[in-house]
Amino acid sequence: MAFDGHRVLALESRRANEIAALIRNQGGDPFVAPSMREAPLEENAAAFDFAEKLFAGRFDMMILLTGVGTRALNKLLASRYEEGRFADALRKITTVARGPKPVAALREMSVPVTVTVPEPNTWRELLAAIDGRTEKRIAVQEYGRSNTDLLDALSARGAEVTPVRVYQWALPEDTRPLREAARTLAAGGFDFALFTTSIQAPHLLEIAAEEGVEAEVLGQLRTRVVVASIGPTCSEMLDEHGIPTDIAPTHPKMGFLVKETAEQAEALLGRKRG
Repeated sequence: MAFDGHRVLALESRRANEIAALIRNQGGDPFVAPSMREAPLEENAAAFDFAEKLFAGRFDMMILLTGVGTRALNKLLASRYEEGRFADALRKITTVARGPKPVAALREMSVPVTVTVPEPNTWRELLAAIDGRTEKRIAVQEYGRSNTDLLDALSARGAEVTPVRVYQWALPEDTRPLREAARTLAAGGFDFALFTTSIQAPHLLEIAAEEGVEAEVLGQLRTRVVVASIGPTCSEMLDEHGIPTDIAPTHPKMGFLVKETAEQAEALLGRKRG
């Protein structure tokens, strides 16, 4: 079969069992090491401050980057304000959804989507989608790490930008699988590494540094292990750490990532190690 028994590292957390099954179905030997968990921010004062400004009509546009974050923000605000008040306020301003997941979350809230960002849903497509619009007071629902490129680009256009963080990415409570993955990777025990979200790379390297094998992990990913990235945002993060992306799927979805990497497995290995 396509992976022909090669060892495949995946760092997926929420869909760990699913990606393991996909790899097995393609003939691979999966090792799945969950690399993150969604952790609520300890202090939500900034989110409530944002809500007060939103309800007072002090925003023209809100950019929703994730479905999970949109739902989390709605739930958080409902803990203090009348349920539905957040949705009512969004209906009065321009809403921008970065792809299908925030679109689905807004529809659940019966909030019309003004602008939908097309694939591959990076900050660059987002900027292009709102190019020429006149709204200047913009709130940005963030996820995990702050997207400073997006915030800086909006500010450069003359916007007054307010980031709204609801949750952040943290390391998993049990880091033992991730530590084993780092050590095995450093020792040359994997042939492929699949990255399905941008925070996986820095978390893997953080644990590798704690284990004293960061240089070896980077060396493997740069010269020997085929690196598969689900899409441009993930690839940008890998590039920040000097890790080249060897393959990205035609669509930024997990199934496409596994299938297309498996289909080209031998050619990819040949190019990487040649």
